[in-house]
Amino acid sequence: MSKKILIAEDEKPMAKALELKLKKEGYNPKVVYNGAEALKSLESEKFSLLLMDLMMPVMDGFALLTELKEKKNNIPVIVLSNLGQEEDLRRAKKLGAKDYFIKSDTPIAKIVENVKKFV
Repeated sequence: MSKKILIAEDEKPMAKALELKLKKEGYNPKVVYNGAEALKSLESEKFSLLLMDLMMPVMDGFALLTELKEKKNNIPVIVLSNLGQEEDLRRAKKLGAKDYFIKSDTPIAKIVENVKKFV
């Protein structure tokens, strides 16, 4: 059974690229487009990892991380964001993110390599 990875990303081209690359690597990715959908999926299905953006509609990534922490959901989270400020990185890590990548600076292949460390 391949590892299920939840991708919460509202930029559809980025979400599709991650989905295709993870499938090619043998993972079973599921894409949702906002934090609320991600939370619903995490409550009803088992995932090995959450890849997520911070700036999403309905519920942003910080709210999602806070929610996961309150629910004591220990799923490993890798944040993919265009927010490059040190304070955003610190806040995400404090809320439980295991890793943090700036989307514009990081090739998808590197993100997928990092996924392997956590699943």
